[in-house]
Amino acid sequence: MAWVIGAGSSGATPFAPAVGANAIGTMRAALLVGIFGFAGAVTQGGNVSEAVGSGLVGGMSMPVAGVILVLVLGAGLMAVGIVTGYPIATAFTVTGAVIGVGLALGGTPVWSKYRQIAAVWVLTPFVGGGIAYASASVLPRPDVPERFSVPVLVGLVAAVLVNIEFSFLGGRGAAGTVRETGQRVLAADGTASAVFVTVGAAAAVAAVVRWDVGRDRRGGLQRVLLALGSLVAFSAGGSQVGLAVGPLIPLLGEIETVSTVAVLVGGGLGMLAGSWMGAPRMIKSLAQDYSSLGPRRAISALVPSFLIAQLAVLLGVPVSFNEIVVSAIIGSGAAIGGRDAVDARKIGVTLGAWTGSFVLSFALAYAAGAVLL
Repeated sequence: MAWVIGAGSSGATPFAPAVGANAIGTMRAALLVGIFGFAGAVTQGGNVSEAVGSGLVGGMSMPVAGVILVLVLGAGLMAVGIVTGYPIATAFTVTGAVIGVGLALGGTPVWSKYRQIAAVWVLTPFVGGGIAYASASVLPRPDVPERFSVPVLVGLVAAVLVNIEFSFLGGRGAAGTVRETGQRVLAADGTASAVFVTVGAAAAVAAVVRWDVGRDRRGGLQRVLLALGSLVAFSAGGSQVGLAVGPLIPLLGEIETVSTVAVLVGGGLGMLAGSWMGAPRMIKSLAQDYSSLGPRRAISALVPSFLIAQLAVLLGVPVSFNEIVVSAIIGSGAAIGGRDAVDARKIGVTLGAWTGSFVLSFALAYAAGAVLL
């Protein structure tokens, strides 16, 4: 399952805008997305894994046979998407499979979690596409030079990044943030010091980007794209690994020698292998078939992709990276090229695949769980 996720959504989408903007080659993008995806899986994969493993169905613990059924159905539908070249949303298929099998085995719906997931899924195209549209509308304006607009966007990303929790920063099994580490270095705590560290980090990153873009506009924009793509790949690993190994989490209580970290590492390695071996085809599909991207549109697509992905990780919500990035690509394309900049037929088929993957996954999982288990 982790291999299929790496070859599909998490492996293809993070660097697709950068590849479309000719900032990096397809094979090099697959290499980098595997490395950063693995890092994200190990350091940020806990929240979504717990939600998928025990937060979608109440009143029961998924048996081993149910977990096998969930993973077979999810991986099978994802494999169909990879072969056909259309991005099947992993979050939709796995979520549908877990809920279907769980309800078939007598579990109870967790409506509060379903509402949270539905809100994220429904709002993602509008929020992500809206931010991308707004960013792409500003970047090419002559009265807003790129040496100012791009650093502001990157500074926003940096402000969010220093407040993201990483498992290796907290100590004693707890997660911590770069901002908290900075506060400890300054021997200060409280709101004022938190704002100071956050703003200081954002200003420092923005200043470096401004200098780089000012001295070499084309090269600077490409380096910004690569940095943003790496952050999105990292976020993809932290989110998508939960879809692969989340169903295994409830079983760990019966296997005392295996820890959650070990499972996350295994899932991360599977995603890394999938990214290196199977992602290039999907990267090409997203980068070239959905729209013709330039550096500005690619930056506009990656910024909201990173922000939404990290929000989903924080909330522990399984989210589709296909939905996030494709929506952002469409939003940035509409701002610059209008309808001619995107392939309407391809988008329509993709929307149908997303909806159909959840419905089909749930129906197959419920029927199979009721009959076989």
